[in-house]
Amino acid sequence: MKYINQSYFAQISKFVLAVTSVAIFSPIASASAALGFPTTVAQISDNSSTGQQLLADKKVERRSHTQVSSSKVSAKGRKTGFSLAIWQPANNFSEVIARISVKSKSDKNYLQERFLGDYKYKIKQKAKFVKGLKASDRIVVRLYDTQNRFIGYTEFECLSANTTVNLILSAKPNEYQVVRTVYGVDADQDGTIDAGKTTYDYFTQVRNQRVIFLSSSQTFQGNQFQVESLSPISASSVYPLSFTQGEFALVRQSFLNVFSSDLAEVLQANPGSLVQVTEVSDNSSYDISQMLKNYRKISMSRSLQAGFSDVSVNHWAKSFITKLTAMEILEGFPDGTFRPDAPITRAQFAAMLRKAFAKGKTRQAIAFKDVSTQNWAYNAISEVYQMGFLNPVVDKDFNPSQKLSRLDILVALAQRLNYQASGYTDTILSVYSDANTIPREYRSLIAALTQRGIVVNYPNVNLLNAEQIATRSEVSALLYQALSSTGKVANISSEYVVGQQQVAVDGQTETSAQRMKLRRHCNQGIGNGAEGCYPSNSHPHGGSNDEGGRTPGNR
Repeated sequence: MKYINQSYFAQISKFVLAVTSVAIFSPIASASAALGFPTTVAQISDNSSTGQQLLADKKVERRSHTQVSSSKVSAKGRKTGFSLAIWQPANNFSEVIARISVKSKSDKNYLQERFLGDYKYKIKQKAKFVKGLKASDRIVVRLYDTQNRFIGYTEFECLSANTTVNLILSAKPNEYQVVRTVYGVDADQDGTIDAGKTTYDYFTQVRNQRVIFLSSSQTFQGNQFQVESLSPISASSVYPLSFTQGEFALVRQSFLNVFSSDLAEVLQANPGSLVQVTEVSDNSSYDISQMLKNYRKISMSRSLQAGFSDVSVNHWAKSFITKLTAMEILEGFPDGTFRPDAPITRAQFAAMLRKAFAKGKTRQAIAFKDVSTQNWAYNAISEVYQMGFLNPVVDKDFNPSQKLSRLDILVALAQRLNYQASGYTDTILSVYSDANTIPREYRSLIAALTQRGIVVNYPNVNLLNAEQIATRSEVSALLYQALSSTGKVANISSEYVVGQQQVAVDGQTETSAQRMKLRRHCNQGIGNGAEGCYPSNSHPHGGSNDEGGRTPGNR
């Protein structure tokens, strides 16, 4: 068995993404019957009498290469994380394997599921998972016995502070794949749900590899899921609001396949077959941001690609391309290529922008005469226009197949981000040996992008080549740097990024560190004049069906 350790992020500045038993279940009682009972959302439970103590014992942690320090960190200033304990009141199980993955929340969507490792628990054991999560991320747990037989499934939502999570197995997990999930905020990390905070408490059942989030426990003997230190089982399930309402609701859905064909291979394989199972010791602590790095390549969905056959290890834009692909902003072609030197069209750029930025509208939609509703990029074109990108070419023509120049790309980004230069435009642009080719009406926009480290010039960092047709690799780099300028993604070190050398500002020079400080302290929102920072509600997200750079029919 092999432990996978990817070093993809070796060149990226470290950045923690602000970034999270049934006695006898009646074979006759169907899940649909359970769905007939009411569901409680965000119900406040009084847990002061039970204390909800997970584990009283606090033993010395055994360290491993996957573990981080177990020393207690104050809740103040700590990123969201969770502790996970697994129980089986019937006491006929001694160990269980928890396969943990994450669906990261991004804008109004969730990124595809990412593998975080297989962990062998002793019953009643607890482990902490820290760093790399944010509130509203969803954690998925698939449970297996030690013979790799699947025995249960659940999901829970990361809360705004540290979360304590308890999973309780049925009396016969191999026969009745039912799991009780009990969790809530544990800001002081004492192993109990904080007094006055909501206790989420619900059941999931798997049948024929489909999971159902039940509305109540009234169809089976719930006392078999009762743990002495946890609150009594409620008649109605208590779910987070996002589990019951909206596009990504889980309750009353029957289509949730535990082993969807779109999942990464590692999420479908038996525990231990692709990645070594981690033995959990008492009060172990695991760094999720490190797990995301270690498992990046193998945890990609089958619909995504971690690498492309025509993007070599030493390709100048590899880091930009790979990162945006992992964020589901870029996709390649069905033949496994990315075609980095191919030109970009307006339709393809619209598809990339749609995935990269939030959907805040700045203007009304228009009906482009040359973009039919059957056009593969129709939705992307309509949405990015409303977001402030890509004006009509002539009248109401969008011209989706028109190739874009580097200047076109830069101007589109600058106008939407509303950046403005601070200092003398000509002084800032003097970094380019061909600065005289930049049209007068766009000089201040290019200067603003230059100050914020968005401009990437390959192979000569001092040549803007404004009128040159933009390639897919160039657009990937420019788009990533635009996101980096907002602080939404980590900085990538590249000799081709203008400003990672020095950029003139107000007659002086500004280093990369100073430019980052400027970004952190600018005001948020559209129309902020010289501050002109990126809108606070705009950030990378996934969930779109349009493929960045894909031509109609996947050609």
